[in-house]
Amino acid sequence: MVPLFVFDEAILRSRFAAANRLAFMLDALADLAASLEELGAPLIVRRGDVVAEALAVAKAAEVEEIHVSADWSAYAKRREDRLRGAAAEAGIGFHTHPGVTVVEPGTVVPSGGGNHFKVFSPYHRAWEAAEWRKPAELPSLKGAGAVDRGTLPRLQELTDAKLSANLIGGGETEGRRRAGEFLDGVAGYDDSHDDLAGDCTSRLSPYLRFGCLSPLELALAARESGRGGPFVRQLCWRDFYHQVLAAQPSLPRRDYKHRGDRWSRSQKLLEAWKEGRTGYPVVDAGMRQLRAEGWMHNRARLITGSFLTKDLYVDWREGAWHFWDHLIDGDIANNAGNWQWVAGTGHDARPHRVFNPTRQAERFDPEGDYVRRWVPELRAIEGPAVHEPWKLGPLEREGLDYPEPIVDHAEAVAAFRARRAG
Repeated sequence: MVPLFVFDEAILRSRFAAANRLAFMLDALADLAASLEELGAPLIVRRGDVVAEALAVAKAAEVEEIHVSADWSAYAKRREDRLRGAAAEAGIGFHTHPGVTVVEPGTVVPSGGGNHFKVFSPYHRAWEAAEWRKPAELPSLKGAGAVDRGTLPRLQELTDAKLSANLIGGGETEGRRRAGEFLDGVAGYDDSHDDLAGDCTSRLSPYLRFGCLSPLELALAARESGRGGPFVRQLCWRDFYHQVLAAQPSLPRRDYKHRGDRWSRSQKLLEAWKEGRTGYPVVDAGMRQLRAEGWMHNRARLITGSFLTKDLYVDWREGAWHFWDHLIDGDIANNAGNWQWVAGTGHDARPHRVFNPTRQAERFDPEGDYVRRWVPELRAIEGPAVHEPWKLGPLEREGLDYPEPIVDHAEAVAAFRARRAG
């Protein structure tokens, strides 16, 4: 067996190669290389066009077959088709395997027709009832000694962009450690995962994104615990968007359901949102967590996404790109699917739903600890008053380096709903 990873030059030249994800991926590859070395089949590393590099290694090692994990973005499918065609011309077998999701896209489809589910609940029922594949056993490996291994590049060779200050480390070893700790307490997930300050989500999404953890193995472990149903449901949401992307490759670019929006082009509003200077503390806390960690609590993602698209009425694609520039778990299917859901152009059955940032903060950060963690200007304000600093008296606000709200929430939401109604 010849384990091969090719740094795709086309991706490295694009905006998709965010520094945070590259750093995480290099950690993951270093961990993978160490594991493969122990198993007797060293990782081969190349950089360039994936098809050309894969065929060159295949010919040098005189392999009979190429095996890859199937992926579902438009670019991944084009690349896969090119590789399949090149392998056929070279007389080499080509095989794809499930692995990115628990249930492969297309495995379950609506009984009434159509190539994918458009509503989550019936998909969830079909997904739960489907026969899940069995995890593969670890094979015995024997590497091809004649092939030049290549070397993993340093991050500085791939990007000169600045990293978030508090990135977590990548790799299967770290992912399994975190998964074990999380699964030990998965019974409390349903009650605690929306607690912003408690930070009780799994934080496993980056490890799933880069294949450091198997979503199938994780779902089976949570299901078999007898207490992991709510977490398994979240893994189903992840699969849901992959089956949408497989059927609708334009999901990252075009509205799934067009609402006739004429989005604001205000760069001032967009930049205030990006910088975490909107005057709404919970929104700003989420945006600053994103910059600092390359990650954001899921509840904060909903709040900040709703604020951008419905309070500021800025195109969801602007938000999706900003998230894509920073998130270590940035994934085409889920980033686009979740942004369209919150913008009301996707799969939300209530497309005009609005998250009131203050009410959300009072509910999910009742003492203001999450806000104070990420918005240091407000740390002197005790208790829930931190969520509405504009209500403080003049003396209490003296010296407070924090902006007034850039929009009035009630007025902004009324304007949004009027636009959608019209």
